[in-house]
Amino acid sequence: MNDYWIIGLSSLGALFILLAAVGVLRMPDLYLRISVTTKAATLGIGLVLISAAIYFNEVGITSRVLAIILFMLLTAPVGAHMIGRASYFTGVKLWKHSKLDDLKGKYHPKSHELASDLKTAEKENETK
Repeated sequence: MNDYWIIGLSSLGALFILLAAVGVLRMPDLYLRISVTTKAATLGIGLVLISAAIYFNEVGITSRVLAIILFMLLTAPVGAHMIGRASYFTGVKLWKHSKLDDLKGKYHPKSHELASDLKTAEKENETK
């Protein structure tokens, strides 16, 4: 019975990793590529690791697998956010068919602090 779980989870994980790779090639801009890889690859790697824990069926390996999955769930979104934010500040353009730039005018150009609008950010910067 464990063999079926291992085959199913590892195949599903490999499928999600494949979809993440295809998404990197097919998505039109950096921001969408970051979104695809963060979600699909994290889920795919987690499923492959769970199947490895079932295969080895040892407490030491299972605890390491759970620690790796927890670390990935905590760090992947933060890393993607930081890459996206740095890309936005350096001027990486959105996809040409994007309808709305939600962040336009909400960051102070020098301090990169987020505010409800640029005037509020400028006032806060002047008081510092």
